[in-house]
Amino acid sequence: MENDIFTRTFSPLLIVLSGTAGAGKDSVIRRMQERDIPFEFVVTATSRSPRPGEVNGRDYLFLSQTEFQAMVRNDELLEHAVVYNQHKGIPKQPVFKALQSGKDVLLRVDVQGAATIRSRYPQAVTVFLSALSEEELTRRLFRRGGDSPDQVALRLRTALEEMKQISEFDYVVINADNRLDEAVDVLHAILRAEHARADPRRIIP
Repeated sequence: MENDIFTRTFSPLLIVLSGTAGAGKDSVIRRMQERDIPFEFVVTATSRSPRPGEVNGRDYLFLSQTEFQAMVRNDELLEHAVVYNQHKGIPKQPVFKALQSGKDVLLRVDVQGAATIRSRYPQAVTVFLSALSEEELTRRLFRRGGDSPDQVALRLRTALEEMKQISEFDYVVINADNRLDEAVDVLHAILRAEHARADPRRIIP
């Protein structure tokens, strides 16, 4: 019997963590790793230069424009887009290697990338991470540093437009200031609930 609970096999999840700039995606992922929540994080490839403190292969896969375009031509990316004049995309090979080994895979993508993955892999679990309020989000964008006031204003306008797409996601998680672990607790609960589904999600490459 196909749905016999005693014969069901574990089905790994493809988890898409998205949200606006300043939502705290990186902070949530780092805390999940610190708490040993089991998942494989596949880093995004980007054509931009590293920011201070960023490490190649840990934070992003930093590529030249030529290297990035070669991956596009060779169909090596799960999705790719130009975001704030920077090329970004998710490499396919590590995603499907991890899924085939039975590991949950977590991707950090922007709202545009999440829409692309959702259209290609509707069984993916999509999560929108949000600040508690517009005021909180604005403070975070200004605190990040490295951006001019005009760039911050552009990111805020973009964020407010992106938030109109929240209803397209499976879940919304609020990441409020000084309450990071609460956001991680909710995300972890989502993963546990998804693994308890009577009709498991299955990702077909």
